[in-house]
Amino acid sequence: MARTNTIGPWGRPEAGPSPRRPRRRRRSARRQWLTGYAFVAPAVLLFLVMGLYTVGYSVTLSFAKWNGFTPDWEWVGLDNYRDLLYADPSLAPELRAAALHTAIAMIAVPLGTVAIALPLAVLLNRIRRLRGLLRSIYFLPYVTTGIAVYYAWRYVLEPDGAVNLLLRSTGLGSLARPQGWLADPDTALGTLIVIIIWGSVPVATLLYLAGLQAIDPHLIEAAQLDGAGGVRVVRHITWPLLVPITAAITLLGIRDTMQGFQIFLLMTNGGPGGHTDVLGLQAYQLAFFQGLSPTLGVASALGWMIFLAALLLTVVNARLLRSSQ
Repeated sequence: MARTNTIGPWGRPEAGPSPRRPRRRRRSARRQWLTGYAFVAPAVLLFLVMGLYTVGYSVTLSFAKWNGFTPDWEWVGLDNYRDLLYADPSLAPELRAAALHTAIAMIAVPLGTVAIALPLAVLLNRIRRLRGLLRSIYFLPYVTTGIAVYYAWRYVLEPDGAVNLLLRSTGLGSLARPQGWLADPDTALGTLIVIIIWGSVPVATLLYLAGLQAIDPHLIEAAQLDGAGGVRVVRHITWPLLVPITAAITLLGIRDTMQGFQIFLLMTNGGPGGHTDVLGLQAYQLAFFQGLSPTLGVASALGWMIFLAALLLTVVNARLLRSSQ
């Protein structure tokens, strides 16, 4: 095919576009496309094996009895779910008690987190000096949260720990717990809830602080010129604009309470007498601490019940958020 030349501005012929260039571009684009998919392929393959396969395996296992060692499963249909809900006289009461403790924590943790984090964020937003230092101090619990911190809390809450010593030294010895705060059935669950709130306040405070700094200051100045005090500004302007952040913090608190069982495992292991047993801990113990009993299917069924409950709460939270907007 003959190349077509055009006349340039100086009267000289100019070469037209070469037919090879589009072909080179397509080849280069195809090479880039293949290179990109080659980099993504391991992650996709890993997700298919560890994600979809595991989910499918877990769903199937929830309808069977298996101890993890025998070659064959015993297909029982919905019996695992019925045992968890009402049929098994030894399992169902423990599950109901664990569900009650989980529900208490699910309500108390988000409420406590919002009640502490929002005033802290408002205070930090008003402070001009040492703001960076105070942010670092408030964020420190989140950085240090982990197994080591949980063990440190155990030492602090023991019979001769710092909390009891502080109460006795200040004349409040009647409030001290001789057996320790985690070994007393009346204070064990509440103490764990306080520790969870302590760990979740830093992130919530930073989220609220970011939301406060995104509010148009002219809006608040206009309200103050109309005579609105600090409380009315927070109630009628700041709080409505922070509702989406509050919904996100609430959802995070519910998720951490339903899925996170590490703190309950490390600090009390469900004790004393099952007063700190939660659903996540129940599933963990049914799966790995029942010896040769065929409870893996029951643990899988409990995991799926927790997932469905979390999904339902997420949908309700999203609808409430949409209606508030």
